[in-house]
Amino acid sequence: MNRRFFLKFSTTSLALGSAQTIMAMPEQNLDTYIKDSLALKAKTCENFSLNFKEQKQIIASVDESALLYSISLKLKKVQRQVGYGNFNLISFDQLLKICKTKSSIGAFSKEELNYIERVFYTEASLYGFYGQKVTFSLSDTISQKDTFKIPYTGHYLYKGEPLALYNRLKKEIGPSIILTSGVRSVVKQLDLFLYKTAKLKGDFSTASNSLAPAGYSFHGISDFDVGKVGYGYKNFTSAFAGTKEYKNLQKLGYIDIRYPKNNPFGVRFEPWHIKV
Repeated sequence: MNRRFFLKFSTTSLALGSAQTIMAMPEQNLDTYIKDSLALKAKTCENFSLNFKEQKQIIASVDESALLYSISLKLKKVQRQVGYGNFNLISFDQLLKICKTKSSIGAFSKEELNYIERVFYTEASLYGFYGQKVTFSLSDTISQKDTFKIPYTGHYLYKGEPLALYNRLKKEIGPSIILTSGVRSVVKQLDLFLYKTAKLKGDFSTASNSLAPAGYSFHGISDFDVGKVGYGYKNFTSAFAGTKEYKNLQKLGYIDIRYPKNNPFGVRFEPWHIKV
């Protein structure tokens, strides 16, 4: 498959007509706008969204929403096919092969593939997400030999510093803390991001406030999430910050949260997201 990079903020990117304000800016002016806004945020420490109140929400068109749903459905079918844990490491080329060979899933259409590429290669700052891009190719792979599967979690961690840090947390905090998400391939992050966007009726901007777009997640290279055993979905809400486990994390002193309160990235507070 021919991988092609899309121009920053091209009018073909997502063809989402609600971003006229920033899309009309020349690239140099847009970069200045972003830097000035981030500088203002650092100075005032106000709520991030207030500094970007003029930025329009990026909403998928009706046709694009149909593509979002069809792609998301195929991704979920592949997840069921390969298993929840294995899906965390699956590559894009493996995804294509599985879809093509499994009649119950079906190959991606040309329109679906084009849309996947458009979503992946569009600059996330267009959505209002100002985190760093860490995975640059849709075809990037994760070698299973570089990872370790954490028992009873269905998740993997990279060997080396991430695994050592998690083991240290388990030792110092105890069995009540558990890995809730580890290594995520491009495909896994794409699945999460498109599914979230589809549930929000095509609202890319709101989706990116709570989930990094594919290519921008540090889960792809190092980070991991932790939670309280038995706490369920609350582990991915601000409620986790009120748990004994989170308070013990803070007491350790050597733990950093990737997205703290009032962060300049356009991301909600994620007390569960450990920065490696």
